[in-house]
Amino acid sequence: MKPIQDIYPHLTTPRNVVITTHQKPDADAMGSSLAMYHFLTALGHSVTVVSPTNWAKWLDWMPGSAKVIDYELQRDRGEAALQQAQWVFCLDFNVLVRTKHMANTLRQGAYDRILIDHHQQPEVPLFTWGISDTAKSSTCEMVYDFIVGGGYGDRITPAIADCLYAGVMTDTGSFRFPSASASVHRMVADLKDRGLQHTLVHENIYDNFLENRLRFIGHILLHRMDLFYEYNTALISIPKKDLLRFEIKTGDTEGLVNWPLSIQGIKLAALVIDRDEERKWSFRSKGDFDVNTFARNYFEGGGHFNAAGGRSSDSLDGTVQRFLEAMKENALQLQ
Repeated sequence: MKPIQDIYPHLTTPRNVVITTHQKPDADAMGSSLAMYHFLTALGHSVTVVSPTNWAKWLDWMPGSAKVIDYELQRDRGEAALQQAQWVFCLDFNVLVRTKHMANTLRQGAYDRILIDHHQQPEVPLFTWGISDTAKSSTCEMVYDFIVGGGYGDRITPAIADCLYAGVMTDTGSFRFPSASASVHRMVADLKDRGLQHTLVHENIYDNFLENRLRFIGHILLHRMDLFYEYNTALISIPKKDLLRFEIKTGDTEGLVNWPLSIQGIKLAALVIDRDEERKWSFRSKGDFDVNTFARNYFEGGGHFNAAGGRSSDSLDGTVQRFLEAMKENALQLQ
């Protein structure tokens, strides 16, 4: 994989470009994809954003979201875009399995794949150009660096600024996580100078839900959260019947795993949701407990040191039992 900077001389030649990200894209994935879409379009490229799956409706405010192709629902359109592509930008993921049903097509394509990502253990041989930097707060921060590093800072429009801010804001927990470095705050200041309306972004991200989600959260915190103070751990386990009862849609559980971290003494928060095909895990931690390693060792997952995800094909009860065993095995690290 050649350094991402080596692509700069090629940016002035228009190409057919596809931008894609991981399944069920969050604000960082969608924000980085749409920011890159607006940037490359302004340079004269023919650009299509293809998401492997649907996304949360509260991301539909992002400029350009209406043009994103949902590969699961519009496979013919997605395949057509990929067949014509000369470049495929892969943002906010670094292993093709995270694109679900798109993985085989992405692996077999003759186009150049370009990686911009901040997760651990990338499939480096797959990419022609790229950058993988786990120290970065978000892929949106990295897209900002890519644009500015190429001398294109003047191309950052208010639409691009809004998309980039949404991703960096959410992936830093509204700037509370250690990844919110000085460079992140300098980036935000620059975006403000370029027209960012940060209050509107906050409202679109955090004040854009239906009543049922708030009632769902209350139900979950009251009935589905268990605390293990001897291990400084909180576990939320959500059965499928709760999702059906409250008519929970994609994105409605976003951020729920962070709630237990507000409890005094809690070092590890875990959330497992009973989905149709598998049980999906989210892990968050404070301090020196490495949930990336935890997720990789026990739940076929990974991510960042303090934020990771995983999966299990076991039943909900079975995967919860597995978590409890893993929690006890890591008791010393959780003290």
